[in-house]
Amino acid sequence: MRKIVPFDNFEEAIKSLDNGGRFYNILTKAEDGVISTAELGKVSGLFNDKQKMILFLDVATSKLEVSDRNRVISYLSDELQLIYNSHKAREVIDAKEMESIELSSNVIITGIPKKIASKSNFNGFIMVPIVAGKVTTFSMIPIIDTYNVYEISDINSSTSCIIAHSKEFKKLPERQMKIAGVVKEITSKKDAEESSNKYVEALYYLEL
Repeated sequence: MRKIVPFDNFEEAIKSLDNGGRFYNILTKAEDGVISTAELGKVSGLFNDKQKMILFLDVATSKLEVSDRNRVISYLSDELQLIYNSHKAREVIDAKEMESIELSSNVIITGIPKKIASKSNFNGFIMVPIVAGKVTTFSMIPIIDTYNVYEISDINSSTSCIIAHSKEFKKLPERQMKIAGVVKEITSKKDAEESSNKYVEALYYLEL
């Protein structure tokens, strides 16, 4: 999960985002008043994952005044405006909201992550694609094999939801932070679709 240092003001945001893209984006010009997908991809460190680009943008502009955030969004190209409207992150105020949020949606939740210690305390399963040549199959594996799993309580109540954080990164500290990610599905048993629930695959965080 990548730490985001948010923009302090509108001018800093525009200077960073209206950047001309990578060296091979020869038709994209810096400081032309339009933020293109190539330019957002450069500052976010992404190439093709437009949903993650939008999540990055939402976190990076999260400390701006509402009017300044709206001004930044107004600079997005027409193509990027459409993508933004499709993937704009939902701020989760109460973890109970997760029940109504669609799978694959971007979300941001503020709270204190508390690590679930072992398989004996948490045995949820996730579906993982397995590619063999041109054939893709799916296998159910324990989520705790791939991720460090946390419960995070929202800022307004004791209600909590599950956060999955890749084991490639350091464990999360137990302090209040803003976590951004994508809503995915988890089941309590390999063969029990009716017991499905939701978790957030954590991608970015912001220290508070």
